[in-house]
Amino acid sequence: MGKLIKRVRIIAFVIIVLQIVGIATFSILYFNNLLHVKTKIDQNPIVLAIAATILIGIDCLFVWAMTVWISRIRQKTDLHAAEVIGSDIQEAYNFAMLGLAVTDEHDTVLWTNDLFKSRHLDIIDTNIVEWQPDLIQLKEANNSSTIVKLIINGRYYYVKYLSEAGLWIFKDTTDYEEAYNYSKEQAPVVGILQIDNYADATHGETEDFNDVITKVKNVIFNYTKEYGVLLRKFKDDSYSLLCNYHSLEAMKNDDFSIVDKVRRIGYEEGSPLTLSIGIAHDFPDVIKLNELAAQALDIAKSRGGDQVALSVYGSDMEFFGGRTEAQEKRNRVQIRVLADSLVGLIKASKRVLIMGHTQMDMDALGACLGVKAICNRVGINSRIVVDLKATEVKTRAALTSTFSKEELEHIRISPKEALDEVDSETLLVVVDVHTSGMTMSPALVNKATKVVVIDHHRRAEEYIDSPVLNHIDPSASSACELVTEFIKFASINPRIDLPSTYATIMLSGIFLDTGYFKSKQTGIRTFEACTVLKEYGADNNLAYDFLKDDEEEYFSINSMASNMKYHSPGVVYVTADGNITYDSATLSKVANVCLSMKGVKASFVIGRISEGIKISCRSDGTISVQLLAEKLGGGGHLNMSAVSFVGLKSVKEAEDRLLSVLDTYLNAARNDASLKRATGEDM
Repeated sequence: MGKLIKRVRIIAFVIIVLQIVGIATFSILYFNNLLHVKTKIDQNPIVLAIAATILIGIDCLFVWAMTVWISRIRQKTDLHAAEVIGSDIQEAYNFAMLGLAVTDEHDTVLWTNDLFKSRHLDIIDTNIVEWQPDLIQLKEANNSSTIVKLIINGRYYYVKYLSEAGLWIFKDTTDYEEAYNYSKEQAPVVGILQIDNYADATHGETEDFNDVITKVKNVIFNYTKEYGVLLRKFKDDSYSLLCNYHSLEAMKNDDFSIVDKVRRIGYEEGSPLTLSIGIAHDFPDVIKLNELAAQALDIAKSRGGDQVALSVYGSDMEFFGGRTEAQEKRNRVQIRVLADSLVGLIKASKRVLIMGHTQMDMDALGACLGVKAICNRVGINSRIVVDLKATEVKTRAALTSTFSKEELEHIRISPKEALDEVDSETLLVVVDVHTSGMTMSPALVNKATKVVVIDHHRRAEEYIDSPVLNHIDPSASSACELVTEFIKFASINPRIDLPSTYATIMLSGIFLDTGYFKSKQTGIRTFEACTVLKEYGADNNLAYDFLKDDEEEYFSINSMASNMKYHSPGVVYVTADGNITYDSATLSKVANVCLSMKGVKASFVIGRISEGIKISCRSDGTISVQLLAEKLGGGGHLNMSAVSFVGLKSVKEAEDRLLSVLDTYLNAARNDASLKRATGEDM
C-alpha cells in the first residue's frame, strides 16, 4: 500500500509538471504573438475554452482512475486478511482482545483490525519494526512459538508473528499482568529477627544495659511499623516478621538500614548488640517459608551476624550488611557439648577420614592433626586425606620433614584411596572449609553419608549439605584454634594426648592465619589456644621456621609488592606476571605486605596458581573484603578473603572483574562510614 501511494504521487506530480509547462509555453507564445498564436486565438477564442476543458477532463479522469485502482487493491488486501483470519469472527477477536496486523514483505502495515482503532493506534503504512523495535526478535526467530512482551501506551501485549501470512497477533494481557503484579506485591514474606550477643550482654545486667535494649527495641518497632511489617516477639532476643513483597522491596531499596541503626546504637553505647535477620519469600506455603527463614538466619549468624540473609526459593541467597567483625564469643559449655558430640560420633564410627581444603595450608593441616589426635585417643582408625600435588609448598615440606615415610603412611591417604574406603560406617571430618567444591576431594564429600564441618570462615551460600555436626565460628582466628578448644574442653578422661609434633604444626597454623597475632581476628581465645599447645610441647621456633620464606620467594614477594597500583584512596592492587605460576600463600603474603604500608586500608593481589587465577584480599577491618570477594564468587573473612577463577584465561581478565566490583561495591563494603561520621571520626 505504501508503494502504491508513492507511485500515485509520482504520476500526479508528472501530470502537474506537464500541465504547468504547457500553460507556461502557451502564455509565452500568446503574449509575444509568436507563431501568430495571439492572432489566431483572438480570431477563434473557442479554441482556448476547448483546451481548458480537455485539461480539466484529464485531471478528473486521473483522479477517478487512481481511486478505482486503490479501491481494488485495498479490496484484495481485505479479502486476503479475511482469508487469513476469517471474516465472521471479528467480534470474537475483540472479546479476546486480540489485535491483528497484516504487513507486506517490507514489514509495512497493510491492514489492522478494530482493536487498533479502539486503542488509537493508527499504524497503517507504518513499518511495524520501526514502530516497535523489539518485534525484530520475532523476525529473526522465524518461529511461530516465539513470543515478545510489549508495553504500548501503558498496556501489556504478548505478540506472535506468522511469517507465511505476514500476520502479527497482539494479545492484550493488561488484566493478567495487573493481577499478577498485585498478587506478587501481596505475596507473603516471612522473617526471623534476632538480637546478636543478647545473652552475653545480659550477663551482669545494669541500668545502662536496659537503656541500650530499650533503644534497640524502639528502633526495631519503629522500623517495622514504617515498612508495614507485622512484628511478634517469641523470645527475649527474637521476633517473627510477616509482611508482603511490596514491603520487602521497600526495605531492600533501603538496604535494610535497621542493621546499621542498631549497630550505631551499640557503637555509641559501647555495647556488642547487633541484628541478624533471616527472610524468605517466593513460595506459597508459609510453613516452608518459616523453615527457609530459620535457615537464612542460621547462615547470617554463622557469617558473623550483623546482617540480613534473604532466601528466595529456587534462587541464590542475597546478603545485606555484614560489614563488621564477628564478636568473639566465649561459651565453654557450648564448646564442651560440641567436643563431646564429636567424640561420640568418632566412637560410633568404624573409621574416620579427615580432610581440609585444596592447596592445604598449615592451618588446615594442623586442624586435621588435632582431629586425628582425638581419634587416636578413642582408638578409632583415622587418616588425613592429602593430595601432595594440591598442598602448599611449605605445608608439604612440613609434612615430609616432621614425619618419617612410615609415619606418613599411617597419617595420610590419597583422595582416590579414601574414595574406595568410604562407606556408611565412615565419618568424614572437614576442617577449615565448608564448601564441598573447595575441599581436597569434592567426590568424597558427595559420597560420605556422615560429615562433620569445623571452620572459622564466614559461611557462604554454597554449603556442605546436612552435616551431622556443624561448628562454624567466624569469631575464631583459625581452624587450629577451634580444634584446640575441642581438645581442651572435651569431657573425656584422661585428657586427649596431643603429640608435640602435632601441637607445633597447629601453632604454626595459628601463626599463619593471625599473621603472627597481628590480625584483628586475634583474641583472648587465640592466646589461650596457644597456651594449651605450649603445654603439649609446641615448639615456637620450629613453628616459625615452617612459615619462613626462602630467598627466591622473599625477593618475588617484594618485587610484586613494588608494582602496587592505586584504585582509590586506601585501596591498592597488584597484578603478578601472568606467565608465572605462584604458590597460593605467596599471593597472600604480597597482600599482607601491601596492607602493612601506611595509609593502605585494603589490598588485592591477582596471580596465577596451579588451579587457575586467584585474587588474595586483605583489609585492616575498615573495608569488608569478604563482601567484595563474594561478588566475585569467592568468600572468607571480613578482613581476609580470596577468590579463585577456574578456566579464566588471563590475569588481565581477573583484574577487569576486580576493578568492576570495586567501582560498584566499594562504598557498600566500607565498615559503617555513617557511624564514624556520627561520632566525628576521620574517614
